[in-house]
Amino acid sequence: MLSDTPDRPAKRTKATRTPFSVVLRLAYRNLLRHKGRAASILASVAFGTAALILSQGFVEDIFVQLAEAIVHSQTGHIQLAKGGYYTYGSHQPDKYLVADVEGDRERITSLPQVDDVMARLSFSGLLNNGKADLAIIGEGIEPEKEEKLGTFLKMSSGRRLNAKDHYTAILGHGVASALKLKPGAQVVVVVSTSDGATNTLDLEVVGTFQTFSKEYDNRAIKMPLAAAQELLNTKSANTLVVALKRTADTKEVARILTERTVWRDQEVRTWDQLNDFYPKTVELYHRQFGGLQLIILLMVLLSVVNAVNTSVFERVAEFGTARALGNRSGLIFRLVMLENTMLGVIGGVIGVGVAWAVAYGVSKVGIPMPPPPNADLSYTAYIQLTPQAIAVGFAISFAATVLAALVPALRVSRVKVVEALRQSV
Repeated sequence: MLSDTPDRPAKRTKATRTPFSVVLRLAYRNLLRHKGRAASILASVAFGTAALILSQGFVEDIFVQLAEAIVHSQTGHIQLAKGGYYTYGSHQPDKYLVADVEGDRERITSLPQVDDVMARLSFSGLLNNGKADLAIIGEGIEPEKEEKLGTFLKMSSGRRLNAKDHYTAILGHGVASALKLKPGAQVVVVVSTSDGATNTLDLEVVGTFQTFSKEYDNRAIKMPLAAAQELLNTKSANTLVVALKRTADTKEVARILTERTVWRDQEVRTWDQLNDFYPKTVELYHRQFGGLQLIILLMVLLSVVNAVNTSVFERVAEFGTARALGNRSGLIFRLVMLENTMLGVIGGVIGVGVAWAVAYGVSKVGIPMPPPPNADLSYTAYIQLTPQAIAVGFAISFAATVLAALVPALRVSRVKVVEALRQSV
């Protein structure tokens, strides 16, 4: 029986968006089904993450060791001196003396970040071995305090100064070599005072030392503070050297000391301000290892892009079948992107684990390194796994994995169903 009611077009139902939980479950299953393809992408991501973290950690260790060598072999963390000393004091140090050494020492030591404070008296003059003279820069130091600070000071021969020494000295390696001096030798220090007088002092050499700076070792000698004060006819000192419990507190303590001493015509200098070659060395190493890290980054990008492209386009027929069954192209795009996002996260975590294992192993053995610029001493390098290095390495590898999947995901989601199904024929 025919109906008198005219035919009406059927209502179209609006396609519902596939829930994220379903897409996530499909992506997880796809990774398990394509274990070989997933493993190749994971290997690329993990290698890239580990390489980036380890290279950055290696560079960070160089900077840390160089900084600690500067602090613990020569300058300390912070130095306090009379205003103008660091500009003009090298020529007339006796005109730039700290007015109240013990009072300043007590005030600085009261800060909780400070470990110790030591006085130094600087001078320049000539060192005579009985046959020849050599221009030197000298320091009167407090032996016990300096021994605690100078953990990076390497004794080439002999011993360090101690509290019982008076008319003794230790010489920089270059000074000892130039004058052919060894422990037990007798030398004479000759200085000129600001009023034109000439003072001399006989000293016994008890040791020779090396620091991070070859230039410094070629001219430096150290003697007990009391002997230097006798030589210069003073009871004061030029600088107060501050040793901190942590190098990281340097800027904060320097700020506090600057606020407290600005009205007393004193100036505060940090270890990196006293050694201008440090930022230059850091810049040099940044350029050298920056190029290396750029190469590693390009290798990571290329390997990840190749692995992702291969994996996606080998599955064109699979995606065509999914489209033929009624799935929309948006689902294919979301599925590919989610799969690679998961691979990026998992590969990044694996890379961090690999980097940690390698860093731990290297830290047990160490990497022998040649002397840095302007130095004679070689050192052993390690790997500093800083949170910043880990975060940057993980983020770059993860971003590379996701971005590498973007173009292939767009292309495969727009392939016509018929063309996609032909791939399986």
